[in-house]
Amino acid sequence: MAPPQKKSSRQSAPTTILALGDDLLREIFLRLPSLPTLVRAALACPAFLRSVRSSPAFRRRFSDLHSPTILGAFLVDDDTPMSTFAPVRLPGRRSDPDHAAALRGLDVFFTRLPDAIDEDEDEGWSMLGCRDGYVLLVTPRCNTKKVAVYDPLAGALHLFPGPPDEVFSGDPEYTEAEFHMIPSEADDRSFRVLCVPKEDGGKQIAVFSPNTMEWQISPTPWSLQDAGNVELVRNGLVYWASSDQDEDQDDDHYIPVLDTATLQFSQTHLPIGPSGVLGETNDGKLCLARMHYDNLELMVWVLRAGRDGVDKWRKNRTFQMVDAMDKLTLNIIDECPSLNVVTIDRGVVYLTIHQKEPPNWLLSFCIETRELQKLCRITRSEFCYPYIMAWPPSLVRNKAGAA
Repeated sequence: MAPPQKKSSRQSAPTTILALGDDLLREIFLRLPSLPTLVRAALACPAFLRSVRSSPAFRRRFSDLHSPTILGAFLVDDDTPMSTFAPVRLPGRRSDPDHAAALRGLDVFFTRLPDAIDEDEDEGWSMLGCRDGYVLLVTPRCNTKKVAVYDPLAGALHLFPGPPDEVFSGDPEYTEAEFHMIPSEADDRSFRVLCVPKEDGGKQIAVFSPNTMEWQISPTPWSLQDAGNVELVRNGLVYWASSDQDEDQDDDHYIPVLDTATLQFSQTHLPIGPSGVLGETNDGKLCLARMHYDNLELMVWVLRAGRDGVDKWRKNRTFQMVDAMDKLTLNIIDECPSLNVVTIDRGVVYLTIHQKEPPNWLLSFCIETRELQKLCRITRSEFCYPYIMAWPPSLVRNKAGAA
């Protein structure tokens, strides 16, 4: 009989998470609860970071599967152009170390901004907007000399010269202008800046490109007398708000739309009058939300292609805000508080509640899940800019293509 074989002293090496391929790692990362948690996980080791950086498709999938991460809101009044910040305190997030780390890293005081043009002047930097993780500021408000785009989470500052005087048809020393960011569809962290003088009559639209460091001025003025301020910027298109059209006229509401690639105007139809707010659904469709103030109903329309392939506005649904608000501890004092739509981001409607006496609140309402959340207490400020965390530059492959 043959002697028994000796057991090998070698043992197979244990399989670790580092042995997993990039595709499987990304499937695991998709199941993380939020963008701040993904950032911490991706920075844990070079292999994790490489798997996230190497796939733009993963960024899109992660964004589609997760609600926007809102860290708070910048609050601005005309009397005090610089902002205050109200941090979001979501239920269950008090003990979330990743959300807390993102809040701690947010430079809400914009400490990297240089001094204003003239320190002797009362007016310094003024905050004009917040989009895609960037804050937009100008100095001074009239005859703007500098434009700043600042990422308070990454600490990235971009400074540009103000538009040339020929943009303004009136006296540039006394003319204010709107400024807006135009994000790039190809690069999450690339953008241009749009300038729209706030004057009656014809207006010279101008677009600034950081690549050329020059302002490109529209070839001809466009009359925007019947339009309000810019309402939405998406896919290189700029949508104005309807302002002076008759609310009671049916199917006769139009707004101008600017193609920033060609600086050519067109117009698009709206299903309702001037009180709607434009935004995007979670799947990137153009949508419009409007509050009916008498009974606090939120009505939502979505622009979708019909059977004939033509895009048409369709009423999505009507939501009773009173029922949803009753489930939250809001301490509503007024019989009918002022409830206003601030912005719409990826299918989430952000609203403010203002009362004669505090407290006032910033809320979020998900169109898909119908979930209303209490985000943070706010002051009765004239402007409220929710700060929604953008995909951080550290998780994007650099220009040289290195992981």
